[in-house]
Amino acid sequence: MKQQVRTFIAVEIDPQVRRAAGDLVGRLSSCRAGVKWVDADHMHLTLKFLGDVDMRDTAEVCRAVQAVAAAAAAFDFTVAGAGAFPTLQRPRTVWLGVTEGADRLIALQEQIDRALKKIGYPAEARGFKPHLTIGRVKHPSRELADLTAILKEHADLEIGRTNLDHVTVFSSELAPEGPTYHVLAEAPLGQPR
Repeated sequence: MKQQVRTFIAVEIDPQVRRAAGDLVGRLSSCRAGVKWVDADHMHLTLKFLGDVDMRDTAEVCRAVQAVAAAAAAFDFTVAGAGAFPTLQRPRTVWLGVTEGADRLIALQEQIDRALKKIGYPAEARGFKPHLTIGRVKHPSRELADLTAILKEHADLEIGRTNLDHVTVFSSELAPEGPTYHVLAEAPLGQPR
């Protein structure tokens, strides 16, 4: 019997940035819009979600991510600006965007995508937009208009900078009280250029 592990590749966020994002979540949650907010300790920037991966294949996934990371240079990026997918008027996912360094995150994600495609994982169908998910709308409600208004007020809010010096391959276990993440591998980036 195959043992599957829910797997994703992500960038860990600086603790100060997570705290500032958590403070914003506190302000946003005051509107009672029926959103499941992400705990600050669980915030990360996902580069690629693989879903269920056969446990025997995780080593190959980790090696592919490590090879890409080793060839890339470390860099900083700035988390700033609140928004929502698909739109502010119809929010389903509430996020914080990336300003400075977004282009480098996109390039890194594309390289990881190509490396994983070579070993059988499909490339992303839609373009990658670097973001930090901070909440998911559970159900539509009238209070979503309040959420939209607060997000517009914070559209230019700068949260902080994170130094990206490694990428992490995680597994996650879902539970009613929230996910538990386990590090499968860390992939250090090469030296700054």
